[in-house]
Amino acid sequence: QLQASGGGLVQAGGSLRLSCATSGRTFSTSAMGWFRQAPGKEREFVAVVTWNGDSTYYASSVKGRFTISRDNAKNTIYLQMNSLEPEDTAVYYCAASRTYWRPTSASLYNDWGQGTLVTVSS
Repeated sequence: QLQASGGGLVQAGGSLRLSCATSGRTFSTSAMGWFRQAPGKEREFVAVVTWNGDSTYYASSVKGRFTISRDNAKNTIYLQMNSLEPEDTAVYYCAASRTYWRPTSASLYNDWGQGTLVTVSS
């Protein structure tokens, strides 16, 4: 029910905006997060936004470069990624948490999108 899009190939220093659309009825009451998984590494937390958009939290590695936002009218969240670095190369996943306020652990999320690949060249 979660469809991530917007990935692609970009040069270091460039920008991309990821989107995640959902048709779920619980979207407007769910915290929404972005995670990523680089080749050979475990999935890691990137950013989260609360159900009403009033609060966000970022991994230290992306803070100041990435911005998460949501549009409840469109059932969509976004991840604006600026100043991209080769270390940001990964498959990016969006996820929904129906229970928790602003979770950072993948185990606290109920639903996952299929992922979109971001490749940053040096």
